[in-house]
Amino acid sequence: MRNWYHSWRAAVRIARRDAVRSKGRSFLVLAMIALPILGVSAADLTLRSAELSTEQSLERKLGRADAQVSDAQTGGVPIHQTPDGNGYDPVGDFSDKPWPEGDTDVRKALPAGTKFLEDSSGSGKLRTAHGLLNAEIRELRAVDPMAEGIMTPVSGRFPKSPDEVAATTHFLESSGLSVGSKLVARGLDREYTITGSYELPDSLKSDQVNALPGALLDPLDKALTADGLPGTEKSTNYLVSLPGGFTWNMVQEINTKGVRVLSRAVQLSPPADADVPLYERKGWDNRNYEQSTAARAAALAAVGTVVGLAMLEICLLAGPAFAVGARRSRRQLGLVGANGGDRSHVRAIVLAGGLVIGVASAVVGTVLGLMLTFALRPLLEDYIGARFGSFDIRPLELLGIGLLAVVTGLLAAIVPAVTASRQTVLASLTGRRGIRRSNRVLPVLGLVAVALGAAIALYGSLLTEQFVIVAGGSALAELGVVAMTPALVGLFGRSGRWLPLSPRLALRDAVRNRGRTAPAVAAVLAAVAGTVAVATYATSSDAQSEASYEARLPHGAVSMVIADGGGRDVPAARAAVQKYLPVDVRADVDRIVVGSVNCPPFGGGKECGSYEIVVPEPNRCPLWSSSDGQDPSEKFTKAQLRALAKDWRCKESSGMTYTESGVLVADEKLLEVLAVDDPSAAKALADGKAVSFDKRNLDGSGAVAIRLITDMEAANRAIENDKEIPGTIKSFPVHQAADEVDAYGVAMILPPPAAKAAGITTVPLGAYYSTDRMPSSEQRQKLDGELDKSAANIDLHLEEGYTSDNSIVLLALTVFAGLVTIGAAGIATGLAQADAEADLKTLAAVGAPPRVRRTLSGFQCGVIAAMGVVLGSAAGVLPAMGLRLTEHRQELKWYEEALDAGWGGNLTPPVSTIVIPWGTLAALLVAVPLGAALLAALVTRSRGALARREAI
Repeated sequence: MRNWYHSWRAAVRIARRDAVRSKGRSFLVLAMIALPILGVSAADLTLRSAELSTEQSLERKLGRADAQVSDAQTGGVPIHQTPDGNGYDPVGDFSDKPWPEGDTDVRKALPAGTKFLEDSSGSGKLRTAHGLLNAEIRELRAVDPMAEGIMTPVSGRFPKSPDEVAATTHFLESSGLSVGSKLVARGLDREYTITGSYELPDSLKSDQVNALPGALLDPLDKALTADGLPGTEKSTNYLVSLPGGFTWNMVQEINTKGVRVLSRAVQLSPPADADVPLYERKGWDNRNYEQSTAARAAALAAVGTVVGLAMLEICLLAGPAFAVGARRSRRQLGLVGANGGDRSHVRAIVLAGGLVIGVASAVVGTVLGLMLTFALRPLLEDYIGARFGSFDIRPLELLGIGLLAVVTGLLAAIVPAVTASRQTVLASLTGRRGIRRSNRVLPVLGLVAVALGAAIALYGSLLTEQFVIVAGGSALAELGVVAMTPALVGLFGRSGRWLPLSPRLALRDAVRNRGRTAPAVAAVLAAVAGTVAVATYATSSDAQSEASYEARLPHGAVSMVIADGGGRDVPAARAAVQKYLPVDVRADVDRIVVGSVNCPPFGGGKECGSYEIVVPEPNRCPLWSSSDGQDPSEKFTKAQLRALAKDWRCKESSGMTYTESGVLVADEKLLEVLAVDDPSAAKALADGKAVSFDKRNLDGSGAVAIRLITDMEAANRAIENDKEIPGTIKSFPVHQAADEVDAYGVAMILPPPAAKAAGITTVPLGAYYSTDRMPSSEQRQKLDGELDKSAANIDLHLEEGYTSDNSIVLLALTVFAGLVTIGAAGIATGLAQADAEADLKTLAAVGAPPRVRRTLSGFQCGVIAAMGVVLGSAAGVLPAMGLRLTEHRQELKWYEEALDAGWGGNLTPPVSTIVIPWGTLAALLVAVPLGAALLAALVTRSRGALARREAI
């Protein structure tokens, strides 16, 4: 034991002295290991600080109250609830009777002596400095001690009178208002003074306004209802306080009155599952998958995979650095052997180097992680949208992360330690490396792994639906390519005979020193393969999404629709759009109303009727015409269902429909905006005839009939009894457009003179516009500001075509792979220069010009980057193609299931789309190696110190 201790103590001292002496190489390895540790420790601190304890979470929900009680909306029927109150069911079996509904007086369910505080919330549109902003309205007496902790005051004070409000800092920032400003809600003439600002610790980006109970929500709801607008949908909870708190037995007692409870005491000391009656009911067995063993195992597997890949990447890059260090210290290691040291002592010295660097990396990375997280805490809180519960430092977790750095340093030094221990004392003292033969078994194993992995991935993509099989086969194939890297580097070296001097020397040096070249190439290969795989998958998915994208309008067209208010705000909005946007053609559109002009487009209300296009019986899809409630899959065979999916009667039109049956009242200008090039249709509208875009609506005489329904109750009874719907039928001669015409959801255009002649009431709906160029951001902002002045609910849509978010992802992936590639190639080049300093001095001694040193360094870096990028690009395409094919099989299966269920008319068959991201590949294959070479050449000194020839 004593000898073991002293030998390792000496080894650590030698390794520490060698690390201090070789500061550049030591800093390089330390940075490689410390950077991941910095990131992991900072992430751990951030996650643990953002993770709230039960006490902190309850404080943000309950303040200082003992519980929060709310109506379960079961009409007073007893309920069973979960301990946290989020899940509940009424007591009893309601499979054969109506589900209980209705309000309950929560205050009558509270025990005697309970103090309560009303907490109501709703939403409304509030007038701001820019226009209107939809915000949450919360009525809570925030100055009450029971509410302390729910809202954090920032400036000013909370409201104390009914004409005062406070607002969140995010609302003030978004609205352009400030403390002291006047606030007006849409529909109210009453002004409220903003007396202070606050923030919600759990939701920093919430737009919320706080008022006293009954001060804002009730007046706003009455005003909106009187004006025919939807109300605020107010919901009320109660914060309650009782000496001793609310135990689980008290919670169950309150549940018998149809009230659910979130109790502080129950959350701090939850009951056993056996004491929760709700858990005994069917369907509550797997209550929370996120906390289940399977979920934890899946999360641990994902974390383990990421950590394992990170350690592998570091070892691949740090291993050659230790190998070069061992070779530069070979005379020192030889002296150890000459003075009686055996191979274990040599291994201990090299391993001690990894231990010293690992410990230093752990300390530096952890300390920097702590400092970085503390400095960036405000930015991190703003990014996640919530305040930290506390700055939670967990020493054991940080110690584990630090041990990861130590283990990584030791693993990176294992191979160099074994290699150094196998050298003879004579070879170490003389500096001769001897003849090193490449391993012939490893390439064979790699080739077998590539073939086996490719077969597994192919099997998974073509014969199964399991992504895991494809991913596993692809990973095995990629590891096989990594194992073949030394042999592949040798194959690349054969091309050096046709190259000029500097690239030939660089390639020959890379092949001759595969011990440091192959790991760097493998590291680049791994990074590039992952990038190419994700980029190929993302590009292919993006191409498929673009192909299936359904535009609402032609590119650059604009639609403006106002559904409420009977069209009174439409003229002003039409003029505003034409004023601020580069409008080419404007087509005003109206809609048909039955009953009151204030009726919404899709009916509703006692004074509102409806209308529909009468589809002739022969044109009705058999899948939709069944009125007996029978499932289509039971009424038809699978062959019939698949045949009906191709039937023209069962094909639903795509696009956005703003009215019932897709009928718009407009003139021929709408055809121009919709890019419908049909002179016959334009002539028909000019002559007062309707234009139909759905041939199912035509009857035998070439006309279309519209049924006006005034009695909705009678219509519903007729539908239930499978009888003809009562109503007045208006018939119109029509021109049927060609089948291939895309009308973007419009089923029929009815000219205004035809509607007026038929006695149909119409009201303004909005307008469609074509533009001569895409509106700029400034123009759209001005238009939004102008439309915000209106109290109307305006639906404005500008068709910009399919937009992909993957461009940013692909750019980030390309930059990441480029940085890893340049970093790995730069590390390998630096090691090559340190390892081949004698060769460079020999070149200078024999008269090589100074620029050869710079060009040689650039080509060394470029060769490593190019080899890694080429191999990684080839290895990365396989998993992406396999995953896309597997995904296509799943989509095809779902499509066939939809066909067999009778939903085929709504769907299109899936198409397997595989697109190679040529832009990303070009950047990786050309720009990255070229950039790495140029960067290495620029940072390398062209002149080195001459040295006298060593005596042999």
